Amino acid sequence: MSGPVPTVTALQDIYTQQAVSDQTERWNKLLDKFQALYGNPAQFVSRSPGRVNIIGEHIDYSLYSVLPMGMTPDVILAVSTDLEPSQDGTYKIKIANVDNERFPTREFDVSHSEVEIDATKHEWTNYFKSGLRGALQLLRKKYGADFKPKSMQVLMDGTVPAGGGLSSSAAFVSASALAVMIANGERDVDKKALTEVAIVSERAVGVNSGGMDQSASVFSERGSALLVSFTPSLSARPVYFPETNPELCFMVAQSFVTSNKQETGPIHYNLRVVECSMAAAYLNSKLCPKGTELPKDAGPLGVSIRGFHQNYFKDSQKSMPAQLTELVELTKSTLTQEQGYTVEEVASGIGISVDDVKARFMSSFPVRGERFMLRQRALHVFTEALRVLQFLSLLEDPSLAPDSAHTIEYNSKLGKLMNETQDSCRDLYECSCSEIDELCKIAREAGSYGSRLTGAGWGGCSVHLVPADKIEVIKKALFEKYYSKRKLGEAELEGAIVVSRPMNGSAVYQLKDGKI
Repeated sequence: MSGPVPTVTALQDIYTQQAVSDQTERWNKLLDKFQALYGNPAQFVSRSPGRVNIIGEHIDYSLYSVLPMGMTPDVILAVSTDLEPSQDGTYKIKIANVDNERFPTREFDVSHSEVEIDATKHEWTNYFKSGLRGALQLLRKKYGADFKPKSMQVLMDGTVPAGGGLSSSAAFVSASALAVMIANGERDVDKKALTEVAIVSERAVGVNSGGMDQSASVFSERGSALLVSFTPSLSARPVYFPETNPELCFMVAQSFVTSNKQETGPIHYNLRVVECSMAAAYLNSKLCPKGTELPKDAGPLGVSIRGFHQNYFKDSQKSMPAQLTELVELTKSTLTQEQGYTVEEVASGIGISVDDVKARFMSSFPVRGERFMLRQRALHVFTEALRVLQFLSLLEDPSLAPDSAHTIEYNSKLGKLMNETQDSCRDLYECSCSEIDELCKIAREAGSYGSRLTGAGWGGCSVHLVPADKIEVIKKALFEKYYSKRKLGEAELEGAIVVSRPMNGSAVYQLKDGKI
């Protein structure tokens, strides 16, 4: 599925027919505001969508395959290079947001040598800067260290809710990196190269990102889910749902509990990355032949649970489901401490010093924790990786395909796997919250086949596999039993629930005289 990011000349090439009318109005407002703000027209628009993850939660950074899809909500950046730097040795970035009350306009004179990002500050333009930094690294590899970037005027509009679990940060970083590359003369931006730049770039703002979010934002195709794999290298392919009766739809419901990965990372997201990396090293030390090193790989800390997995089953002929099933049992018998492990116990188990543990696992990003729950995190990773394979088999194995006019039993099998994911996220990975649990319970009681959190968790969104003929019933139940009890504005209520169709990924729209 690699190849260049598409360049389009019509919104119909990006959105479904149902969405084009609203999007035309939105894009025209963006471009009119750009002209009014900067006094010249935009030259192009860079676009990357949010995503909803169907199954495969919190396993991308352990390098196991996941199944997300792109969505209509997106980030669009109108861009012009029609300005000059104010001093030698620099280029200028002017960046504004259509919501300038929440996201104030900024102007930077950036040194040719380095893009400085203060990850300790929660500043909205850090996401653009991280995309800028990553894109420039790619451009300098291609054109040499003396490459001088162009100045840019940028106006952003984003409809992916921040902290909502639909990957607003990945959409922003991916759109930013793409915008920088197009502004600097690139015409055929490779999807895989853009994704890899965006994955690394987002880590510059203090988030140990795994890669699913950026892959879905860049690679997604209308009408299909996306199987994203990370070994032996990053790859993605479309996955289609068979025809069912009743027809299946995905409903995304906001909890309106905001969890910002950058702000809460030390006790939530980043801590889970550290715990998984520690679990990989611990299991590798205890279960692999003495002296077997954990291989360096694309995990955020340079190692992963998948690396241990590959060490343990080196040259094995067992199927992947059989391997994962065995690893679940090995984890239970090896990581026996339900109460977690102190840093001293982790060091003893791996066979290194406490200082080495801190240097290897706790120095790249800030984390806070007295006990590290290695058993629970590893059990979630292995069981969730197995659920992804089971879900994929249901979709693609002809022997498991629905074979009758009524596919309720088949639909329920898909839903059961999603429900098991939610149980594991709540009990083993501890990344759910009471509000998400409540949304899932209400939706299931109203007819959802499967309901679970999607995204990082600790708030954000839930995703529900629902029969098309029960969409309104389930919506009504969620509004009556959940949303009516919260003080929400009209705009929030309007965007609380989205019935989602799989959408296209990143694109570039070349403008004529600043117009679509």
